[in-house]
Amino acid sequence: MKKIILLLILSIAAIGCVENIPMVNLGIDDVYYIPRMQKLYLHPSLTGHEYEWRVNGNKVSSDRDYIFIASEEGVYEVDLKIIDPDTPYDFSFSINVFHEEIEYSPYIAKVYEYCPAPGQFVNEMPRYENGDTYETILQKVEESISGTNDIMITLGGYGGYVTFGFDHTVINVPGEYDFRIWGNCFYELLQPEKKGGSAEPGIVMVSYDENCNGVPDDAWYELAGSEYYAGTTRHGYEITYHRPNPDRQIVGDEENSLDDIYYVRWIDNAGSDGYMAKNIFHNQDYYPQWIDSEAISFRGSLLARNGEDISGSGSYYVLYSYPWGYVDNHPNEYADLNSFDISWAVDDAGMPVNLPGVDFIRVYTGVNQYCGWLGETSTELSRAQDLHIMLPGIPNP
Repeated sequence: MKKIILLLILSIAAIGCVENIPMVNLGIDDVYYIPRMQKLYLHPSLTGHEYEWRVNGNKVSSDRDYIFIASEEGVYEVDLKIIDPDTPYDFSFSINVFHEEIEYSPYIAKVYEYCPAPGQFVNEMPRYENGDTYETILQKVEESISGTNDIMITLGGYGGYVTFGFDHTVINVPGEYDFRIWGNCFYELLQPEKKGGSAEPGIVMVSYDENCNGVPDDAWYELAGSEYYAGTTRHGYEITYHRPNPDRQIVGDEENSLDDIYYVRWIDNAGSDGYMAKNIFHNQDYYPQWIDSEAISFRGSLLARNGEDISGSGSYYVLYSYPWGYVDNHPNEYADLNSFDISWAVDDAGMPVNLPGVDFIRVYTGVNQYCGWLGETSTELSRAQDLHIMLPGIPNP
């Protein structure tokens, strides 16, 4: 009996000792080493009522988790404060940011998605060949616009899009343009002061890889260009295109160089419907041939139509440029008008969003418009550049 009592006393004493020793595993190391423009996901295993993250003395977040990223090399001192009435905790650690071993490219490194709407250049830019699948078409798009390849691709009519990224996070540098995208817009010669010609504006969306999984499945934000808050811009617009009916009645319009005016039928959520005609200049299929579905849908912001038939007879259309903030909207030689600031990002309610950088960029055709023999308005692009990355011996275009 005395032995049992002694064992109980020793057990109680042992338990008391364990409770008095603060055994803490925060799940964060004392020191980290990461290359610049790469993310470090920090997740403390301890929970609290509130959190406070500071980098070099400046408060950067009040969330439990924090993603650290820096564009400049150096040592960054990080302080985490877990604010809780029962278990408060303070922890300090260092993050050493070094220059990448292999220099980053300023150009597109990967294309994640290519989903064009029907259009007169679809299946040509890039070219569809029998047997091509979505994967092979995606590879063709990546080969066209990655690096300095500079080969034009089309996004087709309204809503068609491409999603791409770089081999690093594009940093949001306050007060500066962050990236640039090339299209094929030009100004016409009759009234060049009006900045009209072949502007086919594409809307830009951006996404930050918050879950750090390397795929574009995080929240998307629109870069609010000059027309975002205009009364003529419709947000939440949806359109559905239907594969051409093989039994349709084929009706042409020789006066406007159209072979088939009832070619691709579309309907939208504004109560409108219509057709994308086939013209005599492009005889291939306009509906993406690698897609099996009988209909494809798109959703986004819709810009007002920018085309005008200044001839009055359908022979001379001018597509006017919007002031700023869109792809394929001004000639490439106007660098500022083809460059974009991540700080323009807004959420679905139009409220500004503060992103440290972006990992994925999406461009989609922003106008639903058909201009006679000129065809549908379709955004084209050929390459993109992170304006904060310079390679030795290569000037900033």
